[in-house]
Amino acid sequence: MVDLKDTIVALSSPSGSGAIAMIRMSGNDSISIIDKFVNKNISNQASHTAHFVVFKEGESIIDECVVTLFKSPKTYTTEDIVEITCHASPYIINRIIISLTKAGARMASPGEFTQRAYIYGQMDLSQAEAVGDLIASTSAAQHQIAFNQMKGGVSDKVQKLRSKLIEFASLIELENDFGEEDLEFADRSALRAQVDEALMFVNNLQASFEYGNAIKEGVPVAIVGRPNVGKSTLLNSLLQEDKAIVSDIPGTTRDVIEDTLHVEGHLFRFIDTAGIRDTDDEVESLGIKKTFQQIEKAKIVLFLAEFSEDFEQIVSDFKSIEISESQNCIILLNKVDLYDHTCHSYDVEEAVSTLTGRTKSILISAKNGEGVMDLRSELVNIVNSFKGHDQSTIISNMRHFQSLEHTKTSLIDVKTGLETDIPSDLIAIDLRRALNHLGEISGEISTDDLLDSIFSNFCIGK
Repeated sequence: MVDLKDTIVALSSPSGSGAIAMIRMSGNDSISIIDKFVNKNISNQASHTAHFVVFKEGESIIDECVVTLFKSPKTYTTEDIVEITCHASPYIINRIIISLTKAGARMASPGEFTQRAYIYGQMDLSQAEAVGDLIASTSAAQHQIAFNQMKGGVSDKVQKLRSKLIEFASLIELENDFGEEDLEFADRSALRAQVDEALMFVNNLQASFEYGNAIKEGVPVAIVGRPNVGKSTLLNSLLQEDKAIVSDIPGTTRDVIEDTLHVEGHLFRFIDTAGIRDTDDEVESLGIKKTFQQIEKAKIVLFLAEFSEDFEQIVSDFKSIEISESQNCIILLNKVDLYDHTCHSYDVEEAVSTLTGRTKSILISAKNGEGVMDLRSELVNIVNSFKGHDQSTIISNMRHFQSLEHTKTSLIDVKTGLETDIPSDLIAIDLRRALNHLGEISGEISTDDLLDSIFSNFCIGK
């Protein structure tokens, strides 16, 4: 559990070489501690001001710094905060932090600044988690989802739903208090309508997880097909580097090769897999088994075939791969650069698309890059099609998804109870469960173990 009486300090900028670093201190003694080391009385300065100072330990000058002062309560943690911008020498950073800890501060735990902000009511738990996601974001889409959640896009709507359910729960509890009089304070038809509305909201929010989690983790794209159709060449072409070994020898790729690429603000995880064929080679068979495992995990499957193959064989190979309805697939007809039959090319493309149920097909040359830009555009189109809901209410956190799943189960129990006219005290129990599970998202219902687990994943200094 966080000790709120302590003044904490940590390096808030990345460690390593650089021009400047920022050390942050939060707590009741922050200002008095910094005053012991600088040649200016910081305690007499106005809040939200920056001051050029010399940081000294005794007669020894450590560095020339800029100290930024934030006085309680209008700060990130609601406590007094001092931020020290110094030169990013590891020696200087360590000397300053050691000086501050000797004067009464202690090293902050991972995420402790944000945990204090949560404890003091500056944000709810889902917003605090979004701070971590925002720091970790590496793409425009990840940034947007985290930023919307940090600003309360999800928690505001969850709180509104919870407030409505609390109203009905209080009325049902009132009925239980007057059980002997057999009175009904809660309008059952209105409660049924509210439960239906709540279930719709929960279902929509859960549906957004597919898109949100894919964006957060990177959209997994499996590149599959027979040996020597150009899977590794395509991976290298997409990444614009020689990531995978390219050879004319069948079975060269025997294990999964993975790398990431940003395309128009989206992060994709491309997975090159072993070629699918019948083989007696034990090692290659293990690679092919992994290929099918990667197909199951992928959100998008790129099925490669050589353009010169008989289109009926291409279709047969494609249909032998099990692709679920939730997955997206693109058939890539590769090595078109080896053939100069334009009309025939489009005939093959149309035939393959038609016989596979209008699966998107693209003519490409992985070797010279022909059609690769079309492929990149189609990948972005697929990811954009995942959305289909309000962009301000997208969840990407598995904890939130699981809490919603438990909420849904309890709401269904409430609905069943209303339809079967069970006693109000039993309905009240199910409603309380639903409210508790919703409260887990925002942190209104939480445990110390949960908080420790969440904030331990943060970087120190945030």
